[in-house]
Amino acid sequence: MKLDIYKIDGSKSSKKAELSDAIFAIEPNDVVLYEDVRRHLANKRQGTAKTKERAEVKGSTKKMYRQKGTGNARRGDIKSPLLRKGGTVFGPKPRDYGFKMNKKTRQLARKSALSLKASAEGIIVVKDFSFDEPKTSQVADILKAFEADGKKVMILTSETDINVYKSARNIPKVQVLEGYKPNTYQIMNADIILIQESAVAVLENSVEGKTEEAAA
Repeated sequence: MKLDIYKIDGSKSSKKAELSDAIFAIEPNDVVLYEDVRRHLANKRQGTAKTKERAEVKGSTKKMYRQKGTGNARRGDIKSPLLRKGGTVFGPKPRDYGFKMNKKTRQLARKSALSLKASAEGIIVVKDFSFDEPKTSQVADILKAFEADGKKVMILTSETDINVYKSARNIPKVQVLEGYKPNTYQIMNADIILIQESAVAVLENSVEGKTEEAAA
């Protein structure tokens, strides 16, 4: 697959980027894609929800009235789940919602996500750029050039670039990551992925498992 390489002013350059068909042009696996996104969101859950059961509620254990003859429910002590402030039946307990997927399945999910973005024209390759100092307006101008104002944009760099990161961090819905970092959820969540020319190889190598793994 070949894509035009753009300048940061939004105009096309004379060069084209060669993208691997094995990563950007496969038939997406919807099941694996869904499971990897679900895994990412599940691993982020705190799992600290907790309610008190009958044995944990403060109160007397004495039966409030006799079993028969009153016409009331047979509810026992004041900690009964039938009463306000009583114990909760089968309430949530602290737990770990996370689960794992094997490496090849995660790789297939990332390839599926990138292929979907490429088919939807959501991937733009731009010439490498950097800034002498952090300045939000510089990134804002780039987004405006690609008509990406107000959209969820992910900018991928080949390596850590503090000035680009700091220039983008105050713009809502924009994030800057190294090329090897984006996971399936981040790829799917972005409306547009701006990939610096030198970051294409870094991204492809990480998806193939040749460099650092993407964040969970």
